[in-house]
Amino acid sequence: MGEVQKLSRWYFGGVASAAAACVTHPLDLLKVQLQTQQEGKVSVIRLTTMIIQKEGIFALYNGLTASLLRQLTYSMTRFGAYEVGKQTIEQSGNPMPFYQKLLLAGGAGAAGGIVGTPGDLINVRMQNDVKLPPELRRNYKHAIDGLIRVIREEGVRRLFNGCSTATGRAVLMTIGQLSFYDQIKITLLTTGYFNDNPGTHVISSVSAGAIATTLTQPLDVLKTRAMNAKVGEYKNFTHLFLYTAKLGPLAFFKGYVPAFIRLAPQTVLTFVFLEQLRVNFGIPVTGKS
Repeated sequence: MGEVQKLSRWYFGGVASAAAACVTHPLDLLKVQLQTQQEGKVSVIRLTTMIIQKEGIFALYNGLTASLLRQLTYSMTRFGAYEVGKQTIEQSGNPMPFYQKLLLAGGAGAAGGIVGTPGDLINVRMQNDVKLPPELRRNYKHAIDGLIRVIREEGVRRLFNGCSTATGRAVLMTIGQLSFYDQIKITLLTTGYFNDNPGTHVISSVSAGAIATTLTQPLDVLKTRAMNAKVGEYKNFTHLFLYTAKLGPLAFFKGYVPAFIRLAPQTVLTFVFLEQLRVNFGIPVTGKS
């Protein structure tokens, strides 16, 4: 008697991503602060020490509510769209070829990028607040307060500031994470040396995290700068791109190390949580026609 195969439910990805974000949030905060520096170089260790000395250790969790809002909009949408699309296409019993996974992941990422932009904007602002002088801080009480204040003070359109770069990043992130995770996991399982267990999930997710970080870092830097900019600071995307390029090509990979250090455990934890949700609470399939 074979083991019952189970499929993920559409919302598992969002729940798993939110759980992972609770663990990795301090690294995300450090990444945002490094990306918004225009001059000077501060190491990750030095920046962490400065924040703790000035604001206390809980300042590393500044903006956690916005991070959770982002995951429950952005990741819920992209994981959900990818999973529903994949299950619909594979109902015939034929596994999806890799190019179809890439296309599906790209579409799911675009949807997630648009839906998640308001939460992302509040997330970036709340994380960056801690390094501003007290008189310049926005001081959002929590994510919902941030959304309401942006609408009231700057207008609804401002919530989607940086949407084009956020969406482009989400497309690349979802391709790097979901389609490559799927493909790497399948490849490992077909070798006969790996089983469908947490060890295989970790190897697959670390590989997917490295691919996703490399694909997304330039757009991630531009997105963060656009969302944190003062009104009128950048005329358009070209102005933002050229302003960043003045610092040299490596400026587009600023914060790469903390980005990977954050994204690797974020990706690993997300997929480990996701696989456990699937195994324990997923939709059973018989595998027989």
